[in-house]
Amino acid sequence: MKIENEEKYVEYILDVTSRLLAVDSPSGYTEDAAEFVKNEFLSLGYQPEITKKGGVLVSLGGIDTENGLLLEAHLDTLGAMVAEVKENGRLRLTNIGGMNANNAEAENCRIMTRFDGVYEGTFQLNDASIHVNGEYDKTARTYDTMELVLDEPVRSKKEVEALGILPGDFVCFDPRTRITEKGYIKSRFLDDKLSVGILLGFAKYLQEENICQERAIYAHITVYEEVGHGGSASVPEGVTEAISVDMGCVGDGLQCTEQMVSICAKDSGGPYDYRVVTGLVKAAREMEADYSVDIYPHYGSDVEATLRSGHDLRHGLIGPGVYASHGYERSHRDGVKNTWRVLIGYGTKE
Repeated sequence: MKIENEEKYVEYILDVTSRLLAVDSPSGYTEDAAEFVKNEFLSLGYQPEITKKGGVLVSLGGIDTENGLLLEAHLDTLGAMVAEVKENGRLRLTNIGGMNANNAEAENCRIMTRFDGVYEGTFQLNDASIHVNGEYDKTARTYDTMELVLDEPVRSKKEVEALGILPGDFVCFDPRTRITEKGYIKSRFLDDKLSVGILLGFAKYLQEENICQERAIYAHITVYEEVGHGGSASVPEGVTEAISVDMGCVGDGLQCTEQMVSICAKDSGGPYDYRVVTGLVKAAREMEADYSVDIYPHYGSDVEATLRSGHDLRHGLIGPGVYASHGYERSHRDGVKNTWRVLIGYGTKE
């Protein structure tokens, strides 16, 4: 099925995703990013609200409010927090979500103090000079063997505390976003800001093409997915199905590539609803979307938190293929396009 103006919407998704990636939002520090998403929905003509937990909930229209569809994507990301100001003026960190110390080595980052502004630094191995440290190659990278080196002339705990930096301050890692001429999207935190961009592109399509779908559709942009409870609240009345729009896994033993939309049949939490998965496959075929059906060995999603919180609904999971998850991730504009197509095919079906 050919969609008019398809490339216009893909370009919008890439643009809004790039802008959102530039707004720091580790789990627990998401207010600015939520405000960004809220304002973007407002600019598209919708009436979003900020939930008590800090997410963004918005109705995308539809007639049948007794058979509603909830689309969930999360804007919170991995990150870290200051655990200790060390005597040498360096910072020991604790991770937020699954931020792996191996993937974070030598990354630039920002320390967000509560009252004294933002400072910059780099996350390094303790004693990081290979010409000095004879154990450099043998040292396991952990949050105990690594430290944040501030870009400030400090040599002691007292000097750091005088800057206003304290335990509990959030640490945000540089996303290093780049979109190549060949269509590859490279950045930290494509999980899951790329899917937030796709939902905004879906909303833009419904509005600008004057689509009046039969069933009511809602979008919930959650803010605690990376720590396990993002989708556990704010389900509108009448919703019978919820679909997480999150990253699709790319790796050994899976069929998905960065150019495809992945439809998950089962992850660490068990199988997804048979009827929903079948409907998503049918939509992919009808919309001529390049897709795969895969099983994710180490994965959990917002919609599973929705189920565990006691909501009675069917559930599914789709997303653009993303390689190197929880590291320096990579996807492709074709994966974006194919995911967007499936949302249109599934959400606007009769």
